[in-house]
Amino acid sequence: MRPFDYVRAEDTGSATEAARGGATFIAGGTNLLDLMKLEVMAPDRLVDITRLDLGAIERTEVGGLRIGALVTNADLAAHGTVRRNYPVLSRALLAGASGQLRNKATTGGNLLQRTRCHYFYDTSQSCNKREPGSGCAALGGINRIHAILGASEHCIATHPSDMAVALLALDAEVETETADGARRMRPLADLHRLPGDAPDRETVLADGELITAVVLPSAPRGHQAYRKARDRASYAFALVSLASVVAVENGRIARASLAFGGLAPKPWRDPEVEATLIGEVPSEELFDRAADVLLREAKGHGHNDFKIPLTRRVLKAALREAAGMEKPA
Repeated sequence: MRPFDYVRAEDTGSATEAARGGATFIAGGTNLLDLMKLEVMAPDRLVDITRLDLGAIERTEVGGLRIGALVTNADLAAHGTVRRNYPVLSRALLAGASGQLRNKATTGGNLLQRTRCHYFYDTSQSCNKREPGSGCAALGGINRIHAILGASEHCIATHPSDMAVALLALDAEVETETADGARRMRPLADLHRLPGDAPDRETVLADGELITAVVLPSAPRGHQAYRKARDRASYAFALVSLASVVAVENGRIARASLAFGGLAPKPWRDPEVEATLIGEVPSEELFDRAADVLLREAKGHGHNDFKIPLTRRVLKAALREAAGMEKPA
């Protein structure tokens, strides 16, 4: 691990000011410390935000929840209101990591965790995300866990968060504070960038901008579920995951919020898939049409070709369950 400066922030203003110039925030450190040890990341300065007052879960005026950026994944998953009103979020968190990691990992950090691409972690391999312009070894390598949607010729890595997928299905917003003290609210859907020709730029956050909270709207109507296909039953990242909020009323689908993990460089949600379902009577034919829309631009890279039919099966199973055509997984 290379030498670095360390600053312990006492408030959000001092944190964002200290983070100017490319410094890195640290809270739980469950991802960052590994990356520093491997010299994948070598920040000149760490800004410790663990003493900031960002650890509360509070009701909003419109009946939703404001989740502080330092709320741990364990506390969020166990919170009574989350379990009752947003069970898809609790289930996604519990599917995401070991108990030890959930006790340290934070809400803000979870959103900003970096890809688990093998070539990103191996500094002897070319990786445009780690070293812009060096190439993407995954394209011609072992790419079983890599993206089939939203990727580019410069990067096919996937975003690893389970929590972010559930938050996307719940229409969450992200609250931030910039280095000049301005407060921003943006949809979670707009937080992460697709790689394009600049895969090293993973979010739209400005220099020194700090995530302070995630805000959920009031509890959605409908059936909530989280499905995760992975190589082993615990502590594994998703090959394909799906957070779904689906309401069937009077025999027709009245709401369909579907967010996917393991498929793309960011949590993935396709409005055209949801539009295909809304107002329709649940059926196998309808579910196949929705899967066709979702996968219309899907592209495998050899080892990950299996993700295309797997995604279809995961989507159809979730829709069958929501419509009462299949027992819960």
